[in-house]
Amino acid sequence: MSELIYYDLKDAVGVAPSLATHVCRELGRRIVSGVVREGDLIDDETRLGKRFGVSKSVVREAVKLLVGKGLLEVRRGSGTRVRRRASWSLLDDDVLAWHLSADPRPDFLRQLMDIRRIIEPNAAAWAATYGADDAHAEIMKAQEKMEEEARSVEEFVVADALFHRAVLRAANNEILLSMEGVIFSALLSSIRLTNTDPRENEGSIPFHRQVAEAIVVRDATLAESKMRALLTDTTVRLDEATGGLTTAKHKESETAAK
Repeated sequence: MSELIYYDLKDAVGVAPSLATHVCRELGRRIVSGVVREGDLIDDETRLGKRFGVSKSVVREAVKLLVGKGLLEVRRGSGTRVRRRASWSLLDDDVLAWHLSADPRPDFLRQLMDIRRIIEPNAAAWAATYGADDAHAEIMKAQEKMEEEARSVEEFVVADALFHRAVLRAANNEILLSMEGVIFSALLSSIRLTNTDPRENEGSIPFHRQVAEAIVVRDATLAESKMRALLTDTTVRLDEATGGLTTAKHKESETAAK
């Protein structure tokens, strides 16, 4: 579900994905999830072609796509191997989406939340300062959807994601929009863990409402503060959902850096 929502949020619509794209995504999911591990050789073109029911040329195109995303490397005479994670293009939309199909990694969740804490409070302040009235209306529309229309977990996830997308877009910053994928991946990853029960959603609604209201009255300082409070609440609930693993990983990284 989350991966499909991610592509919807990114407006990845239009021409249907090609066969090569389908093969690329399936291989990419297996790599990101760890089914095929770093350093492993993947099957040759013949085997992959039979597995997916496609031609060798389709497999070659899929491999090229994954090479471009930093997940694979092709060496003449030794085959095609999965590159180490540090070489992956982690900001690539597909790579971010594929993480949503894999079991959550506490360290990666923590890193995504770190990026959210850097970006979103500032985005809320800029939305209050630079956002047009119709952009503010989109924020309120998403807020109302969360409060009045979302009855299932999936409906709430969509409304929550639309809220944060509306805030980012209201900031009126083209460069910031290039970071949308990071926000969506972080948001959808955390929601998978923190919003498994629709009744738990009500606790986060006041935080979102306070952000929206601050933006609409164009109080940038308050909007930034309220977004920080929202993300703090998210971090606490995420830590509870993972049994403290995200905080533990954060402390381990801090200790290692000293």
